[in-house]
Amino acid sequence: MNNKASRLSILIPAYNEEETISQILEKVLELPLAGDLEKEIIVINDRSSDSTGILADEFALQHGDSRIIVHHQKVNSGKGAALHKGIELATGDLIIIQDADLELDPNDINLLLSEWLKGDHNVIYGSRFLEQKHENTNFMWHIMGNGFLTKLSNLFTRVRLTDMMTCYKLVPADMLKQLNLKEKRFGFEPEVTVKLAKLKTTSFKEVPISYSARKREEGKKINYKDGFRVMYCIVKYRFN
Repeated sequence: MNNKASRLSILIPAYNEEETISQILEKVLELPLAGDLEKEIIVINDRSSDSTGILADEFALQHGDSRIIVHHQKVNSGKGAALHKGIELATGDLIIIQDADLELDPNDINLLLSEWLKGDHNVIYGSRFLEQKHENTNFMWHIMGNGFLTKLSNLFTRVRLTDMMTCYKLVPADMLKQLNLKEKRFGFEPEVTVKLAKLKTTSFKEVPISYSARKREEGKKINYKDGFRVMYCIVKYRFN
């Protein structure tokens, strides 16, 4: 496998993240990419009711010499819908997703990118379970919930993953753009995994990443209803 790229598009879906959006943008902007790749940052503001969109616009204006795109959704449609728009706007050879909170360390992006540049695999996931680098973790949801959903996904895709629900998914842009993704909320995660697994050219690899979970009162948005939707999507897209 000959993996070559010149630009990485970093998609940042954001909904009511005024407390962290500027910090995460600063961290991503300052990050030197492995392989000396060019960086494209795309913020998709999912019709936030706070100042998230204003802060993102101000950051892009202050750093006009960098490639930063801020798109404002007309209606609040969910993380998946925001990512659909981000994928559409992306001009990079590679795409990775970065949440707008501070649960994941942007420095870990280079762990995925370095693995991709080796050329042995073309889809790299960042796993929170390969090494136990957790802080403030909710055991019931994170360990048991994610573990169960990942095992269910593995059963239907025959891909051996430890963290299917991870935000950090590094995928060639041309692969993502051909998937015809539908899920507007957290069903995006199983849908993209199942559809990538169906492609004959996909070779998955996981690398360990760090994770500092935030609480619901701090803005955590996924809930048990999303978990049921994830299970439904695994089955739906495996046979559809």
